[in-house]
Amino acid sequence: MAEVELRHVVKRYGAVEVVKDLSLQIAHHEFLVLVGASGCGKSTTLRLVAGLEGADSGDILIGARRVNSVPPKDRDVAMVFQNYALYPHLSVQDNIAFSMQLRRAPRAEIEAKVRKAADTLGLGALLARKPKELSGGQRQRVALARALVREPAVFLMDEPLSNLDAQLRAQTRVEIKKLHQRLDATVIYVTHDQTEAMTMGDRIAVMSKGEIAQLATPREVYEAPVNMFVAGFIGSPGMNFLRGTLAGLGTDGATVVLGDQRLVLPLADPAPIAGLVGQPVILGVRPEAVLLGAQLRGERVGELRAEVEVVEPSGARTYLHLRCEGMPLVADVDTLSAPELAPGDALPVFVNLAQVHVFDAATERTALHTARSPLIPRT
Repeated sequence: MAEVELRHVVKRYGAVEVVKDLSLQIAHHEFLVLVGASGCGKSTTLRLVAGLEGADSGDILIGARRVNSVPPKDRDVAMVFQNYALYPHLSVQDNIAFSMQLRRAPRAEIEAKVRKAADTLGLGALLARKPKELSGGQRQRVALARALVREPAVFLMDEPLSNLDAQLRAQTRVEIKKLHQRLDATVIYVTHDQTEAMTMGDRIAVMSKGEIAQLATPREVYEAPVNMFVAGFIGSPGMNFLRGTLAGLGTDGATVVLGDQRLVLPLADPAPIAGLVGQPVILGVRPEAVLLGAQLRGERVGELRAEVEVVEPSGARTYLHLRCEGMPLVADVDTLSAPELAPGDALPVFVNLAQVHVFDAATERTALHTARSPLIPRT
């Protein structure tokens, strides 16, 4: 079994603590994604698991075996890097076979495993080529095949798609997921791209400043972020944040004042935010929860006045960059139903009240998700 566990792991570079008391359990055959901005400690965490860095304290276990002092080659892991790390003078076949040749594996075994890995990743016709004769996507597949022939218990992938263009990234994402489904192996995948994290991971660990801000399924992280950092990092376009004041709680719900406007959240149970009455709060609204009149389909909505700043067509979707009470507000709308708009146009927009997040402005932690708090039934 290839469970991976980190227990209170700390890594320092001089006085800087890059990984802070990190504890994490990764199940056998799980695809876990470490995601975060540059410098958050995600790649360092991966290198600690690989043995390329040593932990200053804490324990790292692979398959229930403590591996802190075990060299990388004996940890039963294979690593795929961002820069491919292929040998330019070797053919694709020899690049894939290199680690097996170092171990002096039998020639028949090498040929069989190389052929199987090449066929799995669509490289069968390219085995005689040199890396310079390959596209970026093909080189990355060679790097994956090289890791695959080792038949490791754990695959460690450090931003393997960063050097590919958008179309190749999408194609290779699918290939990696298919590969994982066929293999009896665990994958730890590092990326700064939240789209990769959302589409690939069984669970996502969102990292910030050497710590895990939230560890959950992609859906849980998207629908119920624990704080403003996670809410703003996950999602494209990012979540809108509207600063206001929780003016009061009444029979009709919670009233939030936003400049000269207000939204009433019809909460059946306002207890989670009762302590914030009279205090600054921040409403989090994802762009797809900002609706135009033509989009309304019976949702519970609150109306706001806004002004158009930029109209950004994007195929089937159009992003409207608006201004509401001096605050930016992005709406993600269906292009076919979007009206013709120009910068400076004023219009009403409608917030889906079943998709609002309330954050404590002082701590930036989540106080309430309306999607998980019953709304007052319609009369």
